[in-house]
Amino acid sequence: MAEHPAYPVGLRLSGRRVVVLGGGTVAQRRLPALIAAGADITVVSPEATPSVEAMAEAGEITWERRAYAEGDLAEAWYALIATSDPGANTRASAEAERHRVWCVRSDDADQATAWTPATGHSEGVTVAVLTTHARGRDPRHTAAIRDAVVAGLRDGTLVAPHHRTRTAGVALVGGGPGDPDLITVRGRRLLAEADVVIADRLGPRDLLAELPPHVEVIDAAKIPYGRYMAQEAINNALIEHAKQGKAVVRLKGGDPFVFGRGMEEVQALAEAGIPCTVVPGISSSISVPGAAGIPVTHRGVAHEFTVVSGHVAPDDERSLVDWPSLAKLTGTLVILMGVDKIGKIAETLVAHGKPPTTPVALVQEGTTAAQRRVDATLATVAETVRSQEVKPPAVIVVGEVVRVGPEPAA
Repeated sequence: MAEHPAYPVGLRLSGRRVVVLGGGTVAQRRLPALIAAGADITVVSPEATPSVEAMAEAGEITWERRAYAEGDLAEAWYALIATSDPGANTRASAEAERHRVWCVRSDDADQATAWTPATGHSEGVTVAVLTTHARGRDPRHTAAIRDAVVAGLRDGTLVAPHHRTRTAGVALVGGGPGDPDLITVRGRRLLAEADVVIADRLGPRDLLAELPPHVEVIDAAKIPYGRYMAQEAINNALIEHAKQGKAVVRLKGGDPFVFGRGMEEVQALAEAGIPCTVVPGISSSISVPGAAGIPVTHRGVAHEFTVVSGHVAPDDERSLVDWPSLAKLTGTLVILMGVDKIGKIAETLVAHGKPPTTPVALVQEGTTAAQRRVDATLATVAETVRSQEVKPPAVIVVGEVVRVGPEPAA
């Protein structure tokens, strides 16, 4: 008999009966997609993994705690056969054939009436890769093709232009702590689709070199007129380019809403009637200490961490930080933008009860090739910053977690 390729099709299973035989790891892997498809799922299995059991407890599936019995596939539209009993699998597969139920078998694909493709998703698109013939089927190769296509769509290296008119607007993208690999996949895709990019100094600058030549890149750090006017000028630039019908990305370091003035930009865009998408980013407050081997929490050491801005000194009337209260906390204190004020900050913490021997770590240029870590205590940190010439940007970690990890390299 001539071998024919499988015919690819997308099954619409919303509200339709799907039967899964077996509650092991195969079912655990396949159930989330079936749940997302809106299927009415019944799992038949004497036992199930904790994850499958949790799905049943949450009401996402119905779990019948027994072995397969003739008639279980009646009225089903689709069946996944994945028990550890080959005889039960064979009987269930025969029942599916009689009832004309599309059936996938995890133990013997050649006896199935359907195959499960390697699938992935990117912004409303499902990528499904299926081996053409049963002979020589290589699931790893199929999955690798799937992964390559999905990764290309997500990071913009595989360009698939939209043929419908794009909606102009602004995407507020958190670029992460500096390493270009730490931007989210959604942020990277939006960056690849941008007409205009307005970038912060602390954003992942290496990504800008990957942009196509037609993309206009505006360095927000060079917009003049002082700190307040600079923010106003950035807001105006976002609005101006979006009103010209362009896709604008505001590329910021870390997360847009962690000391990033992101909400100020969202508010300005809303007032101008400009649609805005916010893409969260990995905050330097946790990622930079992590990259330097410092956990911000650790069992038996710190049950909380607090992130504060150190851009104004504790005795500055503009400061909104309750430094006396912070000195009484036993957890971790993470200070951003505080390198030039760390002496006064340390002095204030000690004055309100923090031991002078409390360890401090300063991580400069975290997650980048220039990263370095400098250790001190509250008593010595001011002099250490001067003698070691620690410069911004640097994340400062105060607390016993500094001593938890392996000794930092010299």
